[in-house]
Amino acid sequence: MSSLSSSPASLSRSHPSLRVGTGHRSFASSTLSSFSDKVSEVYSRPPPPPPSKKKRSRKVLFNIPGSEPRKLAKVNTLKADCFVLDFEDGVAMNMKQEARKLIPKALSEYEGNSEMAVRVNSASSGLLQADLASLIPVLPYLDAIVLPKTQTVEEIEEIHHFLTSHGSADGSENKRIEIMIAIESARAILNLKELCAAPRVSAVIFASEDYCADIGATRTPEATELLYARSAVVTHAAAFHHHAIDMVCINYKNEPLLQRECVDGVNLGYTGKQAIHPNQIETIAASFRPTEDQVEFARRVLAENDLHQDEGKGAFEVDGKMIDMPMVLQAQRIVSRAGEEL
Repeated sequence: MSSLSSSPASLSRSHPSLRVGTGHRSFASSTLSSFSDKVSEVYSRPPPPPPSKKKRSRKVLFNIPGSEPRKLAKVNTLKADCFVLDFEDGVAMNMKQEARKLIPKALSEYEGNSEMAVRVNSASSGLLQADLASLIPVLPYLDAIVLPKTQTVEEIEEIHHFLTSHGSADGSENKRIEIMIAIESARAILNLKELCAAPRVSAVIFASEDYCADIGATRTPEATELLYARSAVVTHAAAFHHHAIDMVCINYKNEPLLQRECVDGVNLGYTGKQAIHPNQIETIAASFRPTEDQVEFARRVLAENDLHQDEGKGAFEVDGKMIDMPMVLQAQRIVSRAGEEL
């Protein structure tokens, strides 16, 4: 069983600042009071306004190790749709506590327009509760939590309950914070329908290296061993209107390989891709951004569709191509993607 499914007694022993509330775990008032004092001292900048209701673009999710101040500072100089500040695999075990100090500071000091997310440690790691505790003072600055190695709905619900139980009395202040789930195992693939339907989930991230390790596959440049899993992730994400975020290209110096992975991801239906090096950002952004020709053609399809619908015609021609409803829906998707903003 994961640590989040442990008994109340074991939770209290493993993390004394936790106590069990009604239906979820809450943090002791003394802990909250301590964090409130820190808020007034350290996090003096007013929180940002709530994001626009318009759906965010997530073409590039840029991962940054949370224990390295130099890399964390890059959020103020780089341009990515979403910065993911990492408590998990990018941080050595003996640096976890340092990350719990540096990530809240980076969140509170960020003044850009990109989405700010944090990747916590997994539910089974025994580290999740401490990660969440460190985020309490800076929840107003946070847009999303990435839950790695997601396998069950109960794991997602723990994050949901944590967010709901902090902030204003009714939890409404934190309703805007979303959850991105990382799919890294065979079990997660089998549970995709239930995971995508869980509260607050807005994006599904595919983690190729962990998935290969879990099923015993050999990782190849062609990535044929990942086709089933990648297709399953993007299909379920689309069914629930979530973002589908493709795998990391770990060979970050291999530009042709990155370009090929981007093309494959776009063709499969992914809406974005993870990045681990600044040099990957522009290639990924350009690959997942509709071209001007695609947008112009899509707009003409939609305009012609309006005219022909008025005439009672369901199929028509644009530039020698026969257009019917599936093509119209594809055009709507392209125009929508072109209109997304940071």
